[in-house]
Amino acid sequence: MFNVINIFEPSRRAALARLAHFAPSAARQYAEARNTDPGPGAAGAVSRLSPYLRYRLLTEREVVAAVLDRHGLAAAEKFVQEVLWRTYWKGWLAMRPAVWARFVQERDRQRQDFADTSLLAAAEAGATGIEGFDDWARELVATGYLHNHARMWFASIWIFTLRLPWTLGADFFLRHLLDADAASNTLSWRWVAGLQTIGKHYLATTDNIARYTNGRFAPKGLAVGAPSLTEPPVEPAQGLREPKRPAPGERSLLLVTHEDLHPESLFAGDLPIGAALVLVDGDLLWGDAARSFVRSAAADAARRVAAHFGCQSDASDSLDAEVLISAARAAGVRQIVTAEAPVGPVADALAGLEPALADEGIVLAGVRRGWDERFWPHAKKGYFTFKERIPALLRAEGLL
Repeated sequence: MFNVINIFEPSRRAALARLAHFAPSAARQYAEARNTDPGPGAAGAVSRLSPYLRYRLLTEREVVAAVLDRHGLAAAEKFVQEVLWRTYWKGWLAMRPAVWARFVQERDRQRQDFADTSLLAAAEAGATGIEGFDDWARELVATGYLHNHARMWFASIWIFTLRLPWTLGADFFLRHLLDADAASNTLSWRWVAGLQTIGKHYLATTDNIARYTNGRFAPKGLAVGAPSLTEPPVEPAQGLREPKRPAPGERSLLLVTHEDLHPESLFAGDLPIGAALVLVDGDLLWGDAARSFVRSAAADAARRVAAHFGCQSDASDSLDAEVLISAARAAGVRQIVTAEAPVGPVADALAGLEPALADEGIVLAGVRRGWDERFWPHAKKGYFTFKERIPALLRAEGLL
């Protein structure tokens, strides 16, 4: 069976190579065959760039730019829209952070209170007897990856056929998917359940699964006509919280987290970097596949950062105030700069550290990527409203 490392080499060099290999097929070939899941190890139409985008070993902008440079928007629209789903989800959650907190609370409650532990264990082990579903459960655990269409089928069967709590399914993905992030994973599960677009859920069918797995699977007994889940109303969209901006020209310690492993493309020359601390994030990732990938990818980032900024670049296994204070003092700086972390565990951890750093006279400043600055404010409503703005936003970004 394939494993995560031999599917996805954790380096920017490998990410760029995969982008170059995929870009020629990002138009018609992708659009026509993207929904087909040929199975683990089989050549398919999807890019398999998601782990590199998730940790920003590749940025959304450079992936979209590479594809548009070769095809143009009309031909590559489906793929560009797929990349922008990740951007949209981050922006949507950034304006509704309580949805993430609600998920975490409900997941933790269900972990304690859900009674049918044998069914839950069977679903996670791929031992339910449901064709396809069991295969995807085992594939996910073994490889850290699933085709996007398989993720939708799996989530639908989990929620509507097995009637398991959606939060525990989302947690299962978080613990095993290499590319899971707080926004894309949580909100995609909510969408399948009918919570994200109220009353509009996704129901997997035998015919659809058989068609798009080339007949590999045709599970019987799936739920039909299942109602969407319900919940208390979600908070309306808030304005984006602005990160504390760094003082220009001040020598700084660069903090690199797994949320953005390409700081060379973010921090300009007007912000001198005296030293860098690259966080391995063992406590802030959910599963072994992601931790293994990030540990190697962080080492790759540390080497690139040291060469690009001409500074000492150290690694840390933990994110706490003492580690940051010690690193800042060793570098002789009073400002720590980092890429803004989207809603999720890293953002929560950084917010919790600010008071202790401030007590030591150290400022923790965040920098939001221009891509996020441009696109996130348009994620107030549904994706189709957002999608209508894509051509104009790409033109403003200089890509059309």
